[in-house]
Amino acid sequence: MRGPTSDTPVHVEFRVLGAVEAVSEGTTLDLGHARQRSVLAVLLVAANQPVTADQLLHRVWGEQQPQRGRDALYGYLSRLRGLLPDDVAIVKRPAGYVLTVDENRIDLHRFRRLAAQARAARQNALALFDEALALWRGDAFTGTDSEWLADVRTALDAERRAVQLDRIDAALNAGTDVLDELTALADAEPLDERVAAQLLTALYRAGRQAEALQRYENLREQLAERLGADPGPALRGLHQRILSGDPELDRPGPNLVPRQLPAAPVWFTGRSPELDRITTTAGANNTVVISAIAGAGGIGKTWLALEWAHRHLDEFPDGQLFVDLQGFSPTEEPVPPTVAIRGFLGALGVEASKIPADLAAQSALFRSTIAAKRLLLVLDNAADPDQVVPLLPGTSSSVVVVTSRRHLTRLTTRHGAGHLRLGVLTDDEARRLLVSWLGEERVAAEPAAVGELLACCGGFPLALGIVAGRAHSDPEVTLAELATDLRAGIGALDDEDPATSLPAVLSWSLRGLSATETAMFGLLGVAPGPDISHAAAASLAGLSGAETSAVLHTLEQVSLVERDAAGRYRMHDLVRLHARDHVEDAGPALRRVIDFYLHTAHSGHAVLDPHATPIAMDEPVPGAQPLELTENRTTLAWFEAEDPCLLAAQQEAFDRGWYRTAWQLAAALSTYQYVQGHLEDTRSLWQTALAATEHLDDPNATVVARRNIANALIRLHRAEEAIGHLKAALDLARSSGDRHQEAVTLSSLTSGHAALGQHELALGYAKKSLVVYREMANPGREAMALNAVGWCAAQVGDHDGAREHCEAALALFRRHHNDLGEAATLDSLGYVADHSDRHAEAVGHYREALEIRRKLGHAYQVADTLDHIGHAYAALGESTQAREAWAEALDLYRAQGRDADVTRVRLALKS
Repeated sequence: MRGPTSDTPVHVEFRVLGAVEAVSEGTTLDLGHARQRSVLAVLLVAANQPVTADQLLHRVWGEQQPQRGRDALYGYLSRLRGLLPDDVAIVKRPAGYVLTVDENRIDLHRFRRLAAQARAARQNALALFDEALALWRGDAFTGTDSEWLADVRTALDAERRAVQLDRIDAALNAGTDVLDELTALADAEPLDERVAAQLLTALYRAGRQAEALQRYENLREQLAERLGADPGPALRGLHQRILSGDPELDRPGPNLVPRQLPAAPVWFTGRSPELDRITTTAGANNTVVISAIAGAGGIGKTWLALEWAHRHLDEFPDGQLFVDLQGFSPTEEPVPPTVAIRGFLGALGVEASKIPADLAAQSALFRSTIAAKRLLLVLDNAADPDQVVPLLPGTSSSVVVVTSRRHLTRLTTRHGAGHLRLGVLTDDEARRLLVSWLGEERVAAEPAAVGELLACCGGFPLALGIVAGRAHSDPEVTLAELATDLRAGIGALDDEDPATSLPAVLSWSLRGLSATETAMFGLLGVAPGPDISHAAAASLAGLSGAETSAVLHTLEQVSLVERDAAGRYRMHDLVRLHARDHVEDAGPALRRVIDFYLHTAHSGHAVLDPHATPIAMDEPVPGAQPLELTENRTTLAWFEAEDPCLLAAQQEAFDRGWYRTAWQLAAALSTYQYVQGHLEDTRSLWQTALAATEHLDDPNATVVARRNIANALIRLHRAEEAIGHLKAALDLARSSGDRHQEAVTLSSLTSGHAALGQHELALGYAKKSLVVYREMANPGREAMALNAVGWCAAQVGDHDGAREHCEAALALFRRHHNDLGEAATLDSLGYVADHSDRHAEAVGHYREALEIRRKLGHAYQVADTLDHIGHAYAALGESTQAREAWAEALDLYRAQGRDADVTRVRLALKS
């Protein structure tokens, strides 16, 4: 199939309210079979919104996905792209696939737009409703075979019927005769009370009062017989008005239109994606359309709700209702639903004497009163679902926006609410908020202070508002002075007015928390690192796994912590500062969590390097619950996830005087940091460990710290500085008589002098370390020294001697199942072969080394071996393989911040 080929863009209309078609100037484009039509239909329903590949697969194939579903999907998307005109595209974005198109060219979206305009219109509503309904050409999405689209079709049928009934309301209000149409509808659906009310009104206005009363009596009898129920309050009230001959029934009565919304927020800034999300949810037209907005106190929930409400006033011609449910008020109890409903009914013109006392009856009367209305309800600051559920409409004509610090999950699971979790402002939005308060000139005058203010506030709207408000009210105060105040802590954001005090607003979220939950909140504020895992939190609090889950879930529900996609928990920096005020003695909790990190890292260290020298460890303190890591891949994943927390834990241990722990953490992290090439982190860890050894009577610990600092410096191209550390370490090892530390330090001196190009000197140190290891009868370390001698021999041109030593090392490593050493030696043998003009042999060694290093996940060493194998391929004339290896090495070097290696490989790729 081929799309339009003319240079002039072809206007294509997309029809889904009937058979799925793409129509161009009277010609229907060939969309292919049902699956391809289904793919297009799913994208058309979500026009200009991202749909992930997984969502597309589910919505098109459901549970019957083909074995290579993604390949099939990509094929359909590719063919569809060939059919679309130039001004319509299927674009791949980070959030998913987006069909970019003018939505007015899609009959479904045009139908919804026209229906919304008709409901808001005062003059030509009938014409707009007729134009909307004329877009339907049968059942939606025929020609597709998707179960998801079938469900959407069912929802659209209900939406179409609601518009038809809205059109009849408009016709009745306009005095248009719709009696025959209503009679047919009532006969087809005799229990529909909305249709019945419309028919009774039309019959009465046609002078057929007796027939109207008989219709009511027939409906009452059928409801009693079939459902055991009476007509609802609205229909009963209409019946009484017909009996009494109410003259107001002869014409549409004056509607009481409530306008309860508070003023729109003056300084509202940004939040475009969130506003769009509310619009999308509100437009979905579920049985009850709700956008439930959750977020921490001061995050801007009410502002967002009010901003959206004021932007969409025209869509709610029957008015807007607003109530502050005071779910987290510092001085008031939450508003009971009965009080909120009475207020709403009064605003809608219902006499107080006619409002029942029972909540269920009140709720039923409220639903009946607004059943045919197009209202917006804003329920602000809800404490829990029980406050909200009685206030929900029973029909889809109205929209509800709920704000709460809780997630109100029951609204989503039982009532179809859309859930929007509100986060902080972006940096750009935060700056624009300051500009809106203070003006561009004042903000631009102090860029450094503005940067610090934005960093301290972290996109938290209330904090930004407090800062901006103070600067706005006092033009003489500089932004630098405000930044200085903020550096002192969250107290700078306090205020006599609780509503504009961030500490006060945050404290309201603690209402109702148990002592255990409040304690966990405080401890999370002092936990080391930017976030925390469930396992670490259990040790922090000294709770069981189940207890920890329950407590964290509660804190997440009240938006004091946030759980990310990886299952880790974090706090906004300002919330964290507030949390610290709720901790009296953090020492025991920090001891537990740091022992969790230390002992888990120790078990992981043994996994990554089973041949490493054991680290002497004490038992973890009671309450610490370390993990036992056993498998290479999961161990690397744990270290990667916990890396920032481990670094912070070491610093916390040092600051608290737990010097042995600070040194042990550096040792437990050393293999992970080495294989991942985290050189600055390695240097920093061991620098802290070296400082800790000043408080320990342990020369061995000092030698190890200096040597590891030196190893990191060598790889950071600071070998001369490293030599100083190594010579001091060698002197200390010899003076203490520690032959093992002497030999290991000699090996590091080999690396240091090799990095300086002093290969003869390096070879001498390598041979000395080999002698010591042999005297100690340590075959594992002897193998390392043999490889080092071989490498250095190759650097001075002794390729035969190099090969001999490396092959001896390889045999020892394999005998002792040392994968790390085996890979390093294979890399050395590859180098020796490559520089002996045995390039094919070199490629073989490098491939073996790569296989091991990839299996172990050692990214730093993988980059080096890829670099080396690229040269061997190039020497063989296999330029394609060489370029592929160098390209992958280049990506790894960039990720590892190895700038010199990046420059060198880029030159190789250009050659």
